[in-house]
Amino acid sequence: MKRSTFAVLRYAILALAGLFMLVIFGFACVYVYLAPSLPTAESMRRVELQVPLRVYTRTGGLIAQIGEQRRIPVTYDDIPDRFFSHHGIDWKGVLRAMIVNIASADLDGQGGSTITMQTARNMFLTLDKTWRRKLMEFFVTYRMERDFTKQEILATYLNVIFFGQRSYGVAAAAETFYGKTLSQLTVAEAATLAGIVQLPSRYNPITNPKAAHVRRTYVLGRMAKLGYIDEATAAKANEEPIVSRGYAPLFDVEAAYVAELARQDLINRYGPAAVNAGYKVYTTLDGRLQAAANRAVRIGLVEYDRRHGYRGAVAQLKLPAETDPATLDTLLAAYNPAGFLQPAVVLSVAATTARVHIRGQGEAQLDWSGMSWARPVNKSERMGPAPKKAADVVARGDVIYVVSDRRGNAQLGQLPEVQAALVALDPQDGAIVSMVGGFDFYINRFNRVTQARRQPGSGFKPFLYSAALENGLTPASIILDTPVVVDDPAVEEAWRPKNSGGGFSGPIPLREALVRSRNLVSIRILRQIGVSTAIDYATRFGLPREAMPEDQTLALGSASFSPLEVATGFATFANGGYKIEPYLIDRIDNAAGEVLFQEQPRMVCPACESTAAAPLVSVAGEASPDATTPPATATATATSDERIALMSAAAATAAAAAEKLISQRNADVPEKLRDFASVQGGRGYLKEERVAPRVITAENAWLMDDMMADVVRRGTGARAMALGRHDLAGKTGTTNDNRDTWFNGFNSDLVATVWVGFDGERSLGDLEEGGSTALPIWVHYMREALRNLPERSRPRPAGLIDLRVSPRTGAIAGPEDLDAITETFIIDKLPPGADPNAPGYQPHSGQSPGNNDPLF
Repeated sequence: MKRSTFAVLRYAILALAGLFMLVIFGFACVYVYLAPSLPTAESMRRVELQVPLRVYTRTGGLIAQIGEQRRIPVTYDDIPDRFFSHHGIDWKGVLRAMIVNIASADLDGQGGSTITMQTARNMFLTLDKTWRRKLMEFFVTYRMERDFTKQEILATYLNVIFFGQRSYGVAAAAETFYGKTLSQLTVAEAATLAGIVQLPSRYNPITNPKAAHVRRTYVLGRMAKLGYIDEATAAKANEEPIVSRGYAPLFDVEAAYVAELARQDLINRYGPAAVNAGYKVYTTLDGRLQAAANRAVRIGLVEYDRRHGYRGAVAQLKLPAETDPATLDTLLAAYNPAGFLQPAVVLSVAATTARVHIRGQGEAQLDWSGMSWARPVNKSERMGPAPKKAADVVARGDVIYVVSDRRGNAQLGQLPEVQAALVALDPQDGAIVSMVGGFDFYINRFNRVTQARRQPGSGFKPFLYSAALENGLTPASIILDTPVVVDDPAVEEAWRPKNSGGGFSGPIPLREALVRSRNLVSIRILRQIGVSTAIDYATRFGLPREAMPEDQTLALGSASFSPLEVATGFATFANGGYKIEPYLIDRIDNAAGEVLFQEQPRMVCPACESTAAAPLVSVAGEASPDATTPPATATATATSDERIALMSAAAATAAAAAEKLISQRNADVPEKLRDFASVQGGRGYLKEERVAPRVITAENAWLMDDMMADVVRRGTGARAMALGRHDLAGKTGTTNDNRDTWFNGFNSDLVATVWVGFDGERSLGDLEEGGSTALPIWVHYMREALRNLPERSRPRPAGLIDLRVSPRTGAIAGPEDLDAITETFIIDKLPPGADPNAPGYQPHSGQSPGNNDPLF
């Protein structure tokens, strides 16, 4: 009996040993079978997370994160809690899952997973619930535990785990649910996020706050039990309400239109997958100026909108007798903010005030001063009488938009139907520093800066007038401002263009015609120089030939240009006559920080014109023969040694002078235009391919600048004088029926173009012109853009001369012309009666003395 029992026991042990060996052999076979498909430790270290594209300003301010997944990779040092030490495989959990799955014959059942196993599954495997995937997960987990530190595993886990709302990783979840960085989270918020991980669909605090609260209570209890927080902290955190909503990715600068252009550029260069490959795009945007541009456009459009009446509430809600902020926020969830306008619902109305609840902010007071503007307007755009009491404007339950100071005060607003575009660039190299394509990108993504092609109206006249100066006319040339009739056999009715505001001025100098924007003068100028000549000349500024009609309507700006094209053209006037190419993308880095692309813009360099292709090197010791030869009077009686000494001194003086001139010339050449690698130990050679080409003469550019400065000082752009500066120039633009209005203004440092109009190309109103719609936006923007920048007028070229002329004839004035004015002329394009051989006749290289300060 004992021997039989012992035999049974021995066979049982042998059987178990055999079974164990069989299991080990089976695992080995499975490993050999699966090994080729398992990631190696090296490949696991090299794995690239799906990281969204990030777009930055030129100084590194974040503009946007764009990608299918919201993810912000963090390192172990960014994680506040430590990873507890244990083996990566939870044997009890695995066995429990296996038993349950076998008992229920369900391979898609439970899975006991640790952090390492979840990391392995999320990063390297599919989410299929099959035995093959579970075994692969086992082996990958083993490799990770063997080859990775606990810190590396935890950091990886917290970067890949899914939290819902398209957010992957704890840093992205903090931003998505709370609009905060990791370091800004409270204990309650961190516990809420920790609770989401187990089942994001159930414990999402946005879609299921009650379940999220229950889960958070459990997490806080575990944190207290394990000693991470004390009981008091846990209790206090658990008292906080579950308040969470979907936040857009955090950014430093609002520039959604720019971000979309950057996304398109990246895809065009590297394909669609690049959006999720962690690329960084650095733009030319200036964060401060972009904020100013956003504000200027929105203020200008809201001001225009108020002038044209109130279209009424967005919707009407049935409010219960008792309301709480959470309920009201839920009712307003369908209405999104737009710009600085916030959705609100009217709670009560008094005689001249109203109480409103603003989504996400709470209650605010709407005073009479904030809604008295709201004259009702009907569908035919006719405004009714001014309101006399608050009930004439709003009622309880009205969904409206307000502008809030976040201190309990608000003003009534409405979403503008009118649109605008603003683009500003550096005229020295074309870098775009500000771009706003409309009132709000998330309402309408059409970028009017680059995509809209609208008529520039009188904004085209500077290009035409510049062509006139090139083709024999002068600022004093007299042109008739009288009716023009254009007969076309192909058209039933003759074309009879008019001046804005009507009327005629008779004979008028070219300068005054531009200042007062006389349409009929422009047509006569075009007739004189020819349509084809005008078109050819306009293309020098980068304006597309195909966009310009080959008829006389061109004089009135009937071409179709984008605001960016117009701003680029005006940059030539601002920089003294050079053609620059606008650019937005300065640099692109990949996820590893390697520079994939660096823009090499053409730059304005007046000093480079005199250097041509000459090397920018010291010429010491290469003095001219004349400089090294002492005067004959000094050498006539000198001894041989004295003559040698005199010649050496002269040579040294000449060399020093030449070195000084070269150094000064080199100092005027931007460093980016020098190729230091070309000359060993020298100053380098000029990069001619990087120099912006001259397309109009310096004299022509200066005269146009001066004439457009008069437009600002005393013409259609006079509202710009509110800035109190004297270095500004520009031109308004208004098209037929006031459908498009513009202001294009500049100084030597900045060019900015503003367009205002309706996308449907309808009239802005009888009294609306470029000076009343676009110019105020430009002034708002430039007030901030030029803040603390000193006035800087462009140096006057030497090839100009000031002469007294008659304002009636444009000819040289005689002694009897008491009303003579001083005008500036290009030296080879003089007024009638000018005599180049007269005494004292020479180019004037100083500043213009002004129209009432005669030179002779």
